Amino acid sequence: MSALVRPGLTLPATLRLGLFQGCLGCLAVIFSGLLNRIMLSELAFPGLLVGGALAFEQFVAPSRVLFGQISDAHPLGSRHRVPYVLMGTALFCGLAVSSVPLIFRVGRLLETGAQPGITFGIAALCGLFALYGLAVSLATTPYLALVIDRTSERERPRAVGVIWCMLTVGIVIGAIAIGLSLRSLDGVDDPVLLESTLFRFMAIVAVVVMLLTVLATWGMESCVEERPAATAGRDDGIGLGQSWALITSSRQVLIFFGFLILFTLALFLQDPVLESYGAQVFAMPIAATAQLNAFWGVGTLAGLLIAGLWVVPRLGKMATARLGCQLIALSLLLLLLSGLTARVPFLQAVMVLFGLAAGIGTNSALCLMLDLTLPQAAGTFVGVWGMAQALSRAIGKLLGGGLYDIGRSLPLGDGPYGPFALVLAVELLVALAALLLLSRVNVRQFREDTSRSLSRVLAMELG
Repeated sequence: MSALVRPGLTLPATLRLGLFQGCLGCLAVIFSGLLNRIMLSELAFPGLLVGGALAFEQFVAPSRVLFGQISDAHPLGSRHRVPYVLMGTALFCGLAVSSVPLIFRVGRLLETGAQPGITFGIAALCGLFALYGLAVSLATTPYLALVIDRTSERERPRAVGVIWCMLTVGIVIGAIAIGLSLRSLDGVDDPVLLESTLFRFMAIVAVVVMLLTVLATWGMESCVEERPAATAGRDDGIGLGQSWALITSSRQVLIFFGFLILFTLALFLQDPVLESYGAQVFAMPIAATAQLNAFWGVGTLAGLLIAGLWVVPRLGKMATARLGCQLIALSLLLLLLSGLTARVPFLQAVMVLFGLAAGIGTNSALCLMLDLTLPQAAGTFVGVWGMAQALSRAIGKLLGGGLYDIGRSLPLGDGPYGPFALVLAVELLVALAALLLLSRVNVRQFREDTSRSLSRVLAMELG
């Protein structure tokens, strides 16, 4: 690669840059799946505590706008993006390793009932996940800006599609790695052995993620004085106040914002309890429940490719989004019914279908996001859509754990199925609500409204 990095990414370069996104997918499996399972099933944490602690990772999502503006205005080592990506990655890798001993420390405090140790432990756990979320935001916001810097408007959809597929590949690889590396923990309930094994596993993952991130970003950005012309002319001058005025001035912005929240909830509300669902209802060991994410990931990857190559070109973006929401609702209904049979192969097949629906819906939602973004304020709108998804995942983790706790306190029948059924039933209703709200999204009206609103906001700024 030449010293001057010009806009445009070849497929091999896009795949290399996507390694970072794959690393994020791998860590997502560990945090949303493995650690959830350990805290809920092996350490008997309250579901609300698990969902609430993990939700702090997403509650800090508004920081993405701030980190994006910082990377725009303050280069490090003559570069605006890569140093922040590497800094954020180093931070969240270190925090990921630190999470394991802290989780088991809180587990011991909960077991003994010692106060004020429990309060401090819970605060420390929530704080760690909040810091982890900040570190992820610090890395991912400049990373996405780097993708925009390196691609033209025509190339961007392909690059986004490839990178999103790499995220799903990372989820699959992470689930497989968990299954292979932690197979020795099947049937083990000794906290000391669990902690030491998980700590070693997390340390290895952190080192691999850091090395792959360096490989992914090496040579991907030029120095400030060599920055390509494609990065010029971006609207980096809109502040937080003006951004808020812009996004709240159009009803269509709020409608799509609401759709993204409901759509993301319909995909991830079961996240805090899925592996425990497999453990308690289907009697699956740790390695087997981790594989549920692999089945989901394979289906998602297939859905992304099928939607991008076949469904969207034939049906259109809006019709494909409706199809995705309908398939997600069907998958959740089958996931709910699978617990009545307690048959593992049926659960695995449903997870593949759920992933396929998620891939189709996600691809069309990403295409709509590109359409519902003003070129003059791309950073602002990408930040808003990203914030909607992140906050929705936070709400999903908190609500999923809370609903599980509520279900355990209600007379929902004998056995462990009832609380999980409550979570999945609410998620099914959310998917139907997302489908209803999607019918009110109008791309043409969005463009007309936001173009007028942007002109007013900029006129106010100049005035």
